[in-house]
Amino acid sequence: MDKQEALAEGLQLIERSNICLLGTNGEDGFPNIKAMMNAKHEGINKIWFSTNTSSKRVQQLKKDNRACVYYVDDKDFKGLMLTGTIQILQDLKSRQMLWSDGDERYYPLGVEDPDYSVLCFTAHKGNYYHKLKNITFEIE
Repeated sequence: MDKQEALAEGLQLIERSNICLLGTNGEDGFPNIKAMMNAKHEGINKIWFSTNTSSKRVQQLKKDNRACVYYVDDKDFKGLMLTGTIQILQDLKSRQMLWSDGDERYYPLGVEDPDYSVLCFTAHKGNYYHKLKNITFEIE
């Protein structure tokens, strides 16, 4: 498998995943992993999530914006790990982009709830795993 095949299969994995794992760096230096809804993506290099502004994750990202995102297909044992950085967005346009009916249960004040933030992950590197093979690649 070459880089182009890994990118194509990785993108397919992103598109069919409902959940992915977000890794951030904790205050103690240890990695922290959290399952996140796979809200929106732009190709393989931009991924958006929504979260509470008051969350531990946002506080960690304010101190260290390096992160990783992992997608897994547990039936065929495929995985895609992306490493990069996260920007915390609170502008109305970003919030409206991700808002869905039912989000009021997490953000009771609606799309302008101060406890509603959007995380924009920009991937810099990736690693696709399948059939005991790893393809590592840079993302332009």
